Amino acid sequence: MKETITFLGAGSMAEAIIAGMTAKEIVPSRQIIATNHSNKDRLQELEHKYKIQTTQNKQAAIEQGTIIVLAMKPKDVKVATAEIREFLTEDKIIVSLLAGISTGYMEKQIGTNNPVIRVMPNTSAMIGQSATTIASGNNVNEEQIELVRTLIHAIGTTTVINEEEMDAFTALAGSGPAFYYYMVEAMEQFVIEKGLDKEVAKQLMTQTLKGVAQMLATSSDSPKTLREKITSPGGTTEAGLKALASHDFQKAVMNCLEQATDKSKELRSLFEK
Repeated sequence: MKETITFLGAGSMAEAIIAGMTAKEIVPSRQIIATNHSNKDRLQELEHKYKIQTTQNKQAAIEQGTIIVLAMKPKDVKVATAEIREFLTEDKIIVSLLAGISTGYMEKQIGTNNPVIRVMPNTSAMIGQSATTIASGNNVNEEQIELVRTLIHAIGTTTVINEEEMDAFTALAGSGPAFYYYMVEAMEQFVIEKGLDKEVAKQLMTQTLKGVAQMLATSSDSPKTLREKITSPGGTTEAGLKALASHDFQKAVMNCLEQATDKSKELRSLFEK
């Protein structure tokens, strides 16, 4: 790929994408530039680890980049966009990793006609297994979307959605890993109470999760049908499911996702006032 990717911000998500792009050789390492506000040691760490370019000259980093990735903290967005606006030419694609900030808000902050694409990875990006959603702003064409999808595919799967769906998909995929981990925490507590070998239990739980994920990805059956196929009348699975139902498990999960969606909307509204 001929593009030069400039990261404004050098935190964990920026590193995950850099690691994926360099490992999969999507972009040559010397065509990746990272800059941040003041942490020179962090930049040197990334330069040494991934053989990328780093600089604290923000103007130079932006002028060299053809894709500008906004990876700073969301609270810093106003200051950051004010600083970079004068260095942007309209051929540069702006990719935002900023949670809770819509493409429309970013377009207003930047104040140019640059294409703005919002990308929402989750923490599994650190191992190249993120379920990432992508939403485009008003000035984006299909070629630009596909270009960003190719880049972000370095950290997992990518799905293009509408901006107005981002809050709900943030609950499902962005926050989703935490909800699965929370259930596994309960299983770990069961292991402790039963005095089971923790390492053996961990292997069984993680392999079970992998198997379930693979079945959901490859089977033509619905989750309901898959569940029913392993629920024998009067059996152990049925007994466990009845216990979950007695605690309104499905209602609790749906309420969890509703609350996460509402919080995403609330956080977004703070920036759009």
